[in-house]
Amino acid sequence: MHLLIDSTGSKVEGEGEWHARKHGGAKRRVWRKIHLGIDEKTLEIRAVEITGSHIGDAPVRPDLLDQIPEDQEIGSVTADGAYDTRKCHDAIADRGAHAVIPPRRNTKPWKVITAGAMARNEALRAARYLGRALW
Repeated sequence: MHLLIDSTGSKVEGEGEWHARKHGGAKRRVWRKIHLGIDEKTLEIRAVEITGSHIGDAPVRPDLLDQIPEDQEIGSVTADGAYDTRKCHDAIADRGAHAVIPPRRNTKPWKVITAGAMARNEALRAARYLGRALW
């Protein structure tokens, strides 16, 4: 399975929003982030996590991978640069998968300690050699 991971936001509108629009006054906006893991082949949602807007993308990645059964083989995990963190790369490497995550601009190689860091440093070398347009 090739897993595609990303997130999107959803505005939650309650009585306070409606009341402010009708009668004027300050608006209170509440956002929720929906983090999805989708099977590339079937487009089936395999993992989902809903958080507050204050939670970033990267901390949710291990939770998404935990929702996929251990006996289900993951070939690769594709995500955007927001997931270029040690925890994300390590969680992907622990599942035996290949991370397809573009390194952030002006990033430095990590000191090689884990399999995730080694794979990420290889991706960084490839991006420097081939250019970022490849991502």
